[in-house]
Amino acid sequence: MRRPFIAGNWKLHKTMAETVALIEILKVGLAEVEDRDIVVAPVFTTLTSAASVAAGSNIALAGQNCYPENQGAFTGEVSPSLLKDAGCRYAIVGHSERRQLFGETDAFVNRKIKAVIDAGLTAIFCIGETLGEREADKTFEVLKRQILSGLEGIKADALSQLVVAYEPVWAIGTGKTASDEQAQQAHQFIRKLVAELFDSSVARQLRIVYGGSVKPDNVDGLLQQPDIDGALVGGASLKADDFMRIVRFVAG
Repeated sequence: MRRPFIAGNWKLHKTMAETVALIEILKVGLAEVEDRDIVVAPVFTTLTSAASVAAGSNIALAGQNCYPENQGAFTGEVSPSLLKDAGCRYAIVGHSERRQLFGETDAFVNRKIKAVIDAGLTAIFCIGETLGEREADKTFEVLKRQILSGLEGIKADALSQLVVAYEPVWAIGTGKTASDEQAQQAHQFIRKLVAELFDSSVARQLRIVYGGSVKPDNVDGLLQQPDIDGALVGGASLKADDFMRIVRFVAG
């Protein structure tokens, strides 16, 4: 059985005080949840305060992004080792907003995944197609390209430090969600592809989560699907009650 994984990506939201307040609520409200991993990704400037508040709880931290070098003349960037030093256990890599707004390529995402793994963190590796690509029946073609490029040069044993997040770009922040069946098809395709690249044992153990307008009213259906192991949550993770309900999803 793969351990469920629920992560909240707070994007460019919440001050230091707001971050601390929300984690305090989640820490108390989710204290009894022991059978799934709970992760939040605040903005960089709040990470050390967030780590102090979350210490000793079942809530882990993720960086929203990183640069694939540990030090050097890279003004404005944050390395995986600095994320680890700030208290993170995870780093989000290849989010569609990074790809679309900041021009990150598949090859650059691959460098990031390797750097995150080398730093001893777990990479939350985001992939997904745009609306145009889905309408052109290119979903699986896009996912295959992103997986092949993203995992190039990565050994099978390193996949224990990887969570794949399937996030159809057309469902992120739009209120639209892939149907349970659409999401399952994509997750099943990803798992079969990983089995071909590595082996079936690695593929069975790999956690693949869904992202894209996940809400309290759709999470149960999504997570009843056999290949969906959790969720990467955007807007709903900014509201304590909504995120706690998502963490407490009921699947089957």
